[in-house]
Order: sequence, then C-alpha cells, then structure tokens
Amino acid sequence: MTLVSPVETYLDGFTEEPGYLDYGRIGPLARAVAAEALGQIEMLSRARYGSLGHFGEQDLRMRAAVAAVTGFRADQIAAQPNTSMGLMHAMFGLTGDVLLSPADFPSVPFAAVRAAEALHVAVPLWLEADETSMTAGCVTPGQVRDQLTATTVAVAVSLVDSRTGFKVDLEGIRQVIGDRLLIVDAIQGFGVVDAAYDAADVVVSGGQKWVRAGWGTGFLALSDRAVERLTPVMSGFTGTAMGEPWDDVPPPVRAAAAFRVSNADGVAQARFAAALEEIAAVGVPVIAAAVSGNAQRLIDLADEFGIPVSSSRDVRERAGLVVLEPPRERLTALGAALHNHGVTATSRGGTVRLSVHAHLAEETVDMLRGAFTAYAAGTAY
Repeated sequence: MTLVSPVETYLDGFTEEPGYLDYGRIGPLARAVAAEALGQIEMLSRARYGSLGHFGEQDLRMRAAVAAVTGFRADQIAAQPNTSMGLMHAMFGLTGDVLLSPADFPSVPFAAVRAAEALHVAVPLWLEADETSMTAGCVTPGQVRDQLTATTVAVAVSLVDSRTGFKVDLEGIRQVIGDRLLIVDAIQGFGVVDAAYDAADVVVSGGQKWVRAGWGTGFLALSDRAVERLTPVMSGFTGTAMGEPWDDVPPPVRAAAAFRVSNADGVAQARFAAALEEIAAVGVPVIAAAVSGNAQRLIDLADEFGIPVSSSRDVRERAGLVVLEPPRERLTALGAALHNHGVTATSRGGTVRLSVHAHLAEETVDMLRGAFTAYAAGTAY
C-alpha cells in the first residue's frame, strides 16, 4: 500500500483548468472543500432526526482550524462572512486615530472612513508613502514610525498589497508602534504566507482566495489586548454569554465572540475548516516555499521576454503576486495575448497581475509562454 503524503494530497486538490493565474481574485475550490460542501449540503437537504446539531459544531471546528494556522487561541477567534465585515468590526470598535494607507485595498480605508463618519470616535490618519524609495507606495516600518502621532491608537495594514504584491513586515511594524493595536487585513496572503501573526492584535481574512474555500468564509482574530480596547459596536444575540438570551438583552461578552451578530453559516464554516485542515497538515512554510518558487518561475519567464516586472523580486517582500507593467501603449496587447492563450489574470491600473499558488501545471507555464511569445512578436489581435 502506497502512503500519500499531506503535500501530495494538498497538491492533488488543485483541479482548476490549466491557465488559471488569478488566485488573488478568487481561488477555485480545493477538491477537499468541494467534497465537504457536497456532504454538508446533502446532510442539510435531508435534515435527518438529530442531524442539525452537527452544523452548530462547525463553529468550533472552524475556529480550531484558524487557530492552528494563525497561532491565536480558538476563543480569540470569531467567524465572519468576509474580510470586509471583520474590518468593519475592528474600525467601528476603535476610539482614537488609526494610521493607514489611502492606497490600500478599499476594504481597509472604507471601514476606517465609515466608522469615523458614523461614530466620530476613530479618525483615519493617512500614511504618506515615500515615492522615491525602492518600496514606493508600500507600507514599511520606517514610514509608520515617522508618521505616528500622540493620538494614534492603531495601525492598519495589508499583509500583502493587492496591487503591488508587497509583503509587509509585521514584526518590524510591531517594533516601531509600541503597544498600539496592529490591525492586519491578511486576505492576500492568508494560507500561503508564513506570517508573524503573533505581532498583530487583529487579524482578519476571508477564505475565498488562497485558501480556496469559497465565498462566505472568514474570521476575525483578536488578541487579549484588542478585546480589552475594542468596543463591540455591532454585537448580536450570539455575542453574549447566554446561549439564547430570551426576554433580556445582556451586554456583550468580553471575548472575540462579542463581535458576532448572528449564527454563522455552518456549511461555509465546514468548507473553511476543511481547507485549513489540509493547510495545517502540510504547514504554511512548505506552501509558502512552493508559492515563492513558482512566482520566481513567472518572473524568470517575464524577464526572458523583456516584460517589466514591477512587483518585488526579493523573496522576503513577495508572496504569490507577480505584477507586470508593460509600456502603457502595449498593455492592451498583453491582455489580448493572455486572453487568446487561455491565461486568466487580473488587469488593473496599467498593470497585469499574475497570481500563482503552490501548484503550477506545466501546461499553464506553456500557455503563458505562448502568450508572452505572441506579445513579444507584436502580433495584432
């Protein structure tokens, strides 16, 4: 009998068609997730006697799976339907100023601005990037240190910037901000970046991208310090210490659970847990190394055809995003070449973003090479 290693099982779970390089937008469901979803839906559709309690058990399963990947305790984690909702909870719960980049993915600045507009207790401080440095437009510890104020109570960053692919230095930022809260939108690196989550007070992510668990999956993880300092503004009946608080409205519990509004989707939690259990079995460092190696293959291929790469080449500053920035007048030609060769990527703001995971099929590489060949030859489409 041949034993299959966790790595082999994990890599075998990539079932999307060749040419897919867009995990930064959406990760096609992992094989284990698809199987989990089918099983859970079958159970829900039949609703056999005594079976419905099973869905309530998925919350603890999901929180334990998130804990295994992040290092937070299970009781420090609350389910969220997506990253944006978790960020809203964090920003609305702040009292004081939060330092963040206006160039971050809209979920972060929108949460900060909406909280300021509604409650007038948290004010966004916009980080001014150093456009002359090698990390122009990226959030670095030095930039954060130089722009902290006496009223800054929190700093919010993306683990991986969605436009540049830059991976932030969480430990470096923690060193310069002292005991201020560090809020991390982890969606563009969660599951594939070996991040120092213990440096953060708030970690928020969904599972629809690199985790490949589909929409409706996510979590909010809070350090004990964050639980003490954040106000659970949007806290529903599941955010109390009582199972079902009939005829009373008790205060929110002093825990991450206070940031729940209602019961979570048990099927979505099961999908998320199934994906994370596979990741934990392999180990994020192993996955991160594979992603980095595949990203290097794409960078080398772009170099071979003279296509400028604007994302970082430093393995310490990159994850799975490779950003190409051809001359503006040639952007359409590159997009057309990728389309005509069946390569799925994201084109945005004058760049083309390739998102590569731990599994990279040789057929995908061949398709990308064909697209680059056509682009370099100046073929009219």
